Amino acid sequence: MSQTVVERTADHVTESARQASRAANAIADAIEDGVGVVRRAAKQGGDAAEEFLDDTTQRFERHLVLTVAATFAVGVTAGTLIGWMMRRRVNT
Repeated sequence: MSQTVVERTADHVTESARQASRAANAIADAIEDGVGVVRRAAKQGGDAAEEFLDDTTQRFERHLVLTVAATFAVGVTAGTLIGWMMRRRVNT
């Protein structure tokens, strides 16, 4: 029995709908996997930052005098450079 044009068209439409559904499911799965990767990366980044901050705090507490001296030296240097740059700008 030969199929009519309408039956063949209906079969093609049905197959196209199945393929579109499979593609949509694949895209949804890929997006879900991507979101999971991003969440894990964000958590690991947050954990690493927290660990770095804790280590830095402990280091500052162990070497308090050195920390204060270094901070003072950086402040004096920055102030001197800013003052020097401002004087150069006014004189030109």
